[in-house]
Amino acid sequence: MSAQTNPVSPPVSAAGEEPYPPAGYAWYVVAVLTFVYMFSFIDRQILNLLVKPIRQDLGISDTKISLLMGPAFAFSYILFGILFGRLADSKSRRAIIASGFVAWSLFTAGCGAAKTYLQLIVLRVGVGIGEASLSPAAFSLITDYFPPKRRATAISVYSMGIYIGSGLAFIVGGTVTAMVIGSAAFDLPLVGATRPWQVVFFIVGLPGILLSLLLYTVREPRRRGARMIKTASGMTQAPQAPLSEVLAYLRENKLTFLCHNVGFALLSFSSYGSSAWVPTFFQRNHGWSIGKSGVVYGSIVMIFGTLGIVAGGRLADWMVERGRREATMLVGLIVSLTWIPTGMLYPVVDNANLAAALLIPTAFMTSAPFGVAPAAIQQMMPNDMRGQASAIYLFVVNLLGLGIGPWAVAFFTDYVFRGDDSVRYSLLIVATAAHLISALLLWVGLKPFRRSLDYLKEWTAAHA
Repeated sequence: MSAQTNPVSPPVSAAGEEPYPPAGYAWYVVAVLTFVYMFSFIDRQILNLLVKPIRQDLGISDTKISLLMGPAFAFSYILFGILFGRLADSKSRRAIIASGFVAWSLFTAGCGAAKTYLQLIVLRVGVGIGEASLSPAAFSLITDYFPPKRRATAISVYSMGIYIGSGLAFIVGGTVTAMVIGSAAFDLPLVGATRPWQVVFFIVGLPGILLSLLLYTVREPRRRGARMIKTASGMTQAPQAPLSEVLAYLRENKLTFLCHNVGFALLSFSSYGSSAWVPTFFQRNHGWSIGKSGVVYGSIVMIFGTLGIVAGGRLADWMVERGRREATMLVGLIVSLTWIPTGMLYPVVDNANLAAALLIPTAFMTSAPFGVAPAAIQQMMPNDMRGQASAIYLFVVNLLGLGIGPWAVAFFTDYVFRGDDSVRYSLLIVATAAHLISALLLWVGLKPFRRSLDYLKEWTAAHA
């Protein structure tokens, strides 16, 4: 019998509470999901390293490149994320993720066959649709595998995939690009004449089609805390909460969601805007090659971004164990401010090695909020609304972060400072403004977040 129809269901304990699945297997599930998330970010971020050759071949500006980095991907990602969030609250979450993995891998590889700017836009839309399947389902799975005191850490470990994948995209992309960038067009079977930058898309996209089978080693856990209804055959899980009910719940907690979603979205705005243009910043302002900027920046992101996101989750769980219920919001506030000294300095120093060194603490602080932010959503929502609430959170975060962040940096470079070398000042202004406003919103949201946790207890008791 398949895992979809035979979910993990350990025996009920003597206290009447069903125990969580074994910790070893739960962490295996997190490892698989992290691996998949890593591949999603390789496919998402590889474009950021290929700005120069794509601009040269297609004859386009920074602003047009930024539309490929952001809106072409982000708008399809956020719109379809709502659909996949609803499906994640009632359907097989592993099947949703596996299907999406195949889809975004095919579209990424398809970018290697693109001959025009319009074709690249259409294919990036496809990548966004495929990747929209992943996180709402993954957050929901992890929440059903881990008790509350371990969830921020578990979701942060899953979110390591952002920084491992982004780092590998820059490292592998930089290495491969350095090897092929001076070559003439390749003559590939079925595709024909292919430019070196197109070959990179084939290399990073095609493996995911086969690797999607790994999802079928993940068993579907029982949905914890789901509402139960009485039927002729006994008690069974209630149907998925309708979207109207989810929206009504969000309205009752509107200040919390406004401060949380927009506050963390502004940190995402800074993160995506910066990561899209830092390799280009090193190439333009410090004379580095594509290969060197990719390897150095990729190594910083992969190592210190990964350490930062896990540290953020561990700090939040440590605070929760000591009675700070609002820890997931508080960690976001702390790192939004501690980012500022080095985040403001690295773009403007004249020494390339010093700029790279300053990026180490900057990357650490940049990554820390992105495990605790979705953990906060899981913490404050009923079980049968978590997927949809996560999708709404991802809608806001990716609309502002991925959809507008890279474009905002390009806009300042092209239309305010009017010079390619001014990308350093664009990075400084866009990211610093985002962090200051984010800190204000997250601070305002601390008290409403505590009230929302109390509201969940009352709501759960009323709907038991």
